[in-house]
Amino acid sequence: MQKIIGVTELQRQFRFFFEDVVCKRNSLVLTRGSRPEAALIPYEDYQRYQQMQENEVLARFDQVWNRLAQLNGSFSDEEIATDIEASRKG
Repeated sequence: MQKIIGVTELQRQFRFFFEDVVCKRNSLVLTRGSRPEAALIPYEDYQRYQQMQENEVLARFDQVWNRLAQLNGSFSDEEIATDIEASRKG
């Protein structure tokens, strides 16, 4: 369950909200004024989010790698190595 609270309220009752996030796994959306500014989530959720981001980056890398393989498919390894060496020199 997600709650929305202001930063001032969080400061006043930090221990209560912290326990709510940790023990009950409730996420908090923190607002300043009336705008959402940050979130406080259980650590396991944070780890999953980080893993999802990493997987997304790796998937993009795979797409680029596959695209390069398609574009360079008609060139031999020697031709590619020669081009790489030439670009390093100049």
